[in-house]
Amino acid sequence: MVTAAHQHTAPGPEAPRTFPEGFLWGSATASYQIEGAAAEDGRTPSIWDTYARTPGRVRNGDTGDIATDHYHRWREDVALMADLGIGAYRFSLAWPRIQPTGRGPAAQKGLDFYRRLVDELLDKGIQPVATLYHWDLPQELEDAGGWPERATAERFAEYAALAADALGDRVKTWTTLNEPWCSAFLGYGSGVHAPGRTDPVDALRAAHHLNLAHGLAVRALRDRIPADARCSVTLNLHHLRPLTGDAADADAVRRIDALANRVFTGPMLRGAYPEDLLKDTAPLTDWSFVHDGDLREIHQPLDFLGVNYYTPTVVSRADGSGTHTSDGHGRSAHSPWPGADDVAFHQPPGETTAMGWAVDPSGLHELLGRLASDFPGLPLVITENGAAFDDYADPSGNVNDPARISYLRGHLAAVHQAIADGADVRGYFLWSLLDNFEWGYGYSKRFGAVYVDYPTGTRIPKASARWYSAVARTGVLPGA
Repeated sequence: MVTAAHQHTAPGPEAPRTFPEGFLWGSATASYQIEGAAAEDGRTPSIWDTYARTPGRVRNGDTGDIATDHYHRWREDVALMADLGIGAYRFSLAWPRIQPTGRGPAAQKGLDFYRRLVDELLDKGIQPVATLYHWDLPQELEDAGGWPERATAERFAEYAALAADALGDRVKTWTTLNEPWCSAFLGYGSGVHAPGRTDPVDALRAAHHLNLAHGLAVRALRDRIPADARCSVTLNLHHLRPLTGDAADADAVRRIDALANRVFTGPMLRGAYPEDLLKDTAPLTDWSFVHDGDLREIHQPLDFLGVNYYTPTVVSRADGSGTHTSDGHGRSAHSPWPGADDVAFHQPPGETTAMGWAVDPSGLHELLGRLASDFPGLPLVITENGAAFDDYADPSGNVNDPARISYLRGHLAAVHQAIADGADVRGYFLWSLLDNFEWGYGYSKRFGAVYVDYPTGTRIPKASARWYSAVARTGVLPGA
């Protein structure tokens, strides 16, 4: 299922590599991380507004109230993308901006913002890729129970219909959910993401209702968008490796693979939850929240699978030397892994980013190979990949970030190799277009290709932005 690090490594990027004709080059953002305007034009609080305003939840007490002020500077940001030659822009719609209470009719001012954004993108020759949900659940729906409640999935389908009715004639690529693992297991399990709850059964219930929301939303979209439009979902699939060759460590990989990956790919892509997941979590729940017909509803045909990758995950049987957190999402007394208290997580070796995440392109190469093998015929798109470093503007106003260029070169070489090995990878979206609000880390971590001076809002393309621009314009990855 999963191999140790030394067994498969993507070759180094010594020579230029040409990507296939039509390969899509993009960049990505998320609404709460960049928009600001938290109370303008009818927008109401999301769970992230509430969470960020709760003392002790976010570093430095930072919030997304202003963020990068994209709500007012969107035209400038689209011009930046056009200047960089980016062919597609993956952005998310803010549910509480479109449907402030999570119920009822749409707020036209909210829809108008996205109409203007999409029209400007199309005018500049940039393909809009809309994500319906990147974690900003209307607070009113959380107050009614949030994702552990079935009604939230039903409300999501209604919201999807509103978005499709408004933008379906312009947006040809739709993503239902971004990283539902984070929404379910960090939001309701470990509590290090909004809404900050810490109940392992609620985390599993949330995972199922996110799956159901995805299926219901795909159906709502298909009923409204043109036949040539595309539907997808984006998963942060964990590329898992055992710490040792011991059988107990292999079983740790299996257990976390079920909770991190197959809890979503099983119902979404195969129409069933994995039997080992149900068995592992049986002491916690009987899964009676899965109703007759749910799995058929979830298992909708997709046009591609969005894949987010940053770093591999190393696990073992717990012996006291590891931790119960992974992927740099912060320490918590509560585990995001229901039923897997006997699994420990370990720091992979080698160079790290400012998040403390290991830089390892081979993990992306191996993950894409696994997906191509497990789901033949399903196109793949890298919907997020990138790195945070301690960037700063020098006295001349330039931002040089050679470590990010190295990171991107290595990971793009891994994508190219995966394509050569037979994986049907159709595109790559750099995370992120802009420095932004990095969830629990506030504004302390910079992922952007474009530097943002937060006091003034000034945008400065980093050296990596110019480097990526050349790759996007030519489709050629230069050698090291």
